[in-house]
Amino acid sequence: MKTIIYASMFLFSATLFGQEEGDPDTTRVNMGKIEIILVDHSNEDLKNEDGLDTLDAIPDEEEKERFEAHWAGVDMGFSMLLNKDMNTNFDNYPYWKNDPARSMTWNVNFLEHKFSIAKQYFGVTTGLGFSFTQVAFKDNYLLQTTGDSLFATIDTVNIYSKNKLRAAYLTVPVLLEFCTHADEDKSFYLAAGVVGGVRIASRVKRIGEYDGKEFQEKLKGTYGLNSFKLDGTVRLGYGSWGAFASYSLLPLFDTAKTTEVYPLTFGLSLNF
Repeated sequence: MKTIIYASMFLFSATLFGQEEGDPDTTRVNMGKIEIILVDHSNEDLKNEDGLDTLDAIPDEEEKERFEAHWAGVDMGFSMLLNKDMNTNFDNYPYWKNDPARSMTWNVNFLEHKFSIAKQYFGVTTGLGFSFTQVAFKDNYLLQTTGDSLFATIDTVNIYSKNKLRAAYLTVPVLLEFCTHADEDKSFYLAAGVVGGVRIASRVKRIGEYDGKEFQEKLKGTYGLNSFKLDGTVRLGYGSWGAFASYSLLPLFDTAKTTEVYPLTFGLSLNF
């Protein structure tokens, strides 16, 4: 009796629930007059509307496009002091006629960002840096400051091998930058704009000789220096190497204490 029941159940199930397989990835299930088709996509790559793999369409953070600027790096240059007429004539203030070959400027630019306007080819560059400037005096001048004046007198006793006014600034550039290639290592670049700065330190350093013995002096002070500076600048080059020139748009010293003095600086750049 059990055998007859089991056989009847088997025949009924075969009629009610039929299954066919054609394509290895397709299964057809028949339930009476209803046919269900199951398609296996496990071996297919998922594609998006552009025909790309779905996983490939997800951007990798490291692969996002970056727009490289030409600010971060090290600059080394030389400065000369000019009067308001843009020449070196300081007849009434001879102590401002500096020694350009020994008046060095070092810029250490450690942070940069480029706001793209036309991908890598054109944008606005900004960042942060430090600028270290030196004004080397030609003779044995001693800077003197009073409440309302800044001047220098000749030291007739000591002989100085080094006599410099030094200042350090925190700087921020705003530059329009043009590049000829998407790869910064293969690109010519031209950047022009302004660099603003705030003075964070200043001092006079002298190395001299008195009575046959060498001595050194480091004297901190403001020495009539303006608290802020603003330079117009042009930077150009290829890849990691370049050149720059800058001209101060603000006087170096407080004009209430001395005449107008404007540094002109030019030099070379190594870009990071």
